[in-house]
Amino acid sequence: MLTVRYFAGARAAAGGTSAETASASSLDELIEVLAARHGEKLTLVMKAASFLVDGLTCHDRSAPLPSDATVDVLPPFAGG
Repeated sequence: MLTVRYFAGARAAAGGTSAETASASSLDELIEVLAARHGEKLTLVMKAASFLVDGLTCHDRSAPLPSDATVDVLPPFAGG
């Protein structure tokens, strides 16, 4: 089970949820699961978001995720 943590605008788009669990084998799959769970607002945020997997930036959204990973959803922040 993955732990997903939302920051800034991602938290707001997820209805104020700061963390939750989900099952997925890749970031692409996780994005689909979270989009189905939270709707269009989070889907839009995730299109521009960066993702950290266990504290490391993940650029390959099709790469396998460790089953117990923590995934941070970081939307673009103002000024950078």
